Amino acid sequence: MNELKIGKITLGICQTNCYFVYEDGKKEVLLFDPADHGDYLYNALKEKDFSVGAILLTHGHFDHIWGAEKLRELSGAKLYAYEGEKELCGDAGLNVSAQAGRACQVVPDVLFRDGEEFTLLGITGKVIATPGHTGGSCCYYFEKDKILISGDTLFLESVGRTDFPTGSMSTLVRSIREKLMVLPDDVKVYPGHGPSTTIGYERENNSFF
Repeated sequence: MNELKIGKITLGICQTNCYFVYEDGKKEVLLFDPADHGDYLYNALKEKDFSVGAILLTHGHFDHIWGAEKLRELSGAKLYAYEGEKELCGDAGLNVSAQAGRACQVVPDVLFRDGEEFTLLGITGKVIATPGHTGGSCCYYFEKDKILISGDTLFLESVGRTDFPTGSMSTLVRSIREKLMVLPDDVKVYPGHGPSTTIGYERENNSFF
């Protein structure tokens, strides 16, 4: 497998980080959390000669799924999520899209299990269930390249909010301690909002744990 590259497009009312991961020298990408505007993402990537081969969700909140249906329609790519988030993805009240003024439900094509290894576009990753921000939040770990797509579970010197439906701070902190803090210090963390960080930096500087 070639070295993985990662790009970021930040957009939407919540300034959501939409990451695209691809093998060096290739033009088909894994797209994580398509934020508000799937058509914008599709066209922005197309302008750079990229195509979307798969769409993966870290969780089902409105600011991460509003663009999913349009991007799936335009790209023909399948939508993937952790099985623990199925209910929230399909409920406009639980995913807060109704309260945000644009009710939205999405039905993933494929549901992952916790700890499942997957290979998409020749890229192998692992699903790490990290409930807390939502009941079915997850992270995606690419061990060889030491990349962690953390969604709204772990931020630079912070963690995701837990006051929305299915959230729990005690569960979130436990998920981070037991599932993420066991990873190597030099794993680069790419969160759903804000700048990137590393596991080692968060272990030393994050006051939540």
